[in-house]
Amino acid sequence: MNDLKIHTMETAPEESQPLLQNSIKNFGSVPSLHGVMAESPVVLEAYQMLHKWFQESSFDAEELTVVWQTINVEHECHYCVPAHAAIARMMKVDDQLTAALRNREPMPNSKLQALHDTTLLIVRNRGRVDEADIAAFYAAGYTQKHLLEIILGLAQKIMSNYINHLADTPIDERFAAFVA
Repeated sequence: MNDLKIHTMETAPEESQPLLQNSIKNFGSVPSLHGVMAESPVVLEAYQMLHKWFQESSFDAEELTVVWQTINVEHECHYCVPAHAAIARMMKVDDQLTAALRNREPMPNSKLQALHDTTLLIVRNRGRVDEADIAAFYAAGYTQKHLLEIILGLAQKIMSNYINHLADTPIDERFAAFVA
């Protein structure tokens, strides 16, 4: 484990303090991940913007959850899997979908399965996906816009998953109930 500091409002660099205020506004407190990221204000700001932009993408709450959790589970992120299970519940996503993602089980419908499969292919193959797989994604009802927006979600998750691996970020109390 690296000895990465988890900042609070009192210990964070001055440039990170307004960003941590955003975290408090959005989450009720500073998530441990944001506390780690606060060491570098540009990292925390980038992460917050990627999160905002991905939520503003053309994906609905279930689809956001599929992309986030597919990546989190594939990256074996001990922090983000329970955190996004909690976020999914806040977004009123069925707990069965979250459980299926966590347990690597089939999705409840073919469209979400196509999103899950394509996201996994992008992650595992570092963006190299066969034409036939892309065609299957489009045939399920998705578009080029959706394909590009998966990359936006992946950019966000690479930041959080990798930082959590480096920091061995402790699970926040509010996410503890969602640890498998």
